[in-house]
Amino acid sequence: MLERLTELAAELDFELSTVDVDARAADGDATLRAEYGDRLPVVLLDGAEHSYWDVDEPQLRADLAARRREEWNS
Repeated sequence: MLERLTELAAELDFELSTVDVDARAADGDATLRAEYGDRLPVVLLDGAEHSYWDVDEPQLRADLAARRREEWNS
């Protein structure tokens, strides 16, 4: 999934960041592990859960296009 998201980020010009929730939990912050643990890996778009386990590429493309339209109109 990360490989495909990296390709999409380059193609569609969006910022991609990753968080290792297991490492965070080992460092004492289990918040993300508790919230997303059974759905990892998870994709967030603008802080909201977009998809998990696999990239919903058609929906991601549509949502990114809609976000760009909103940015242009504001």
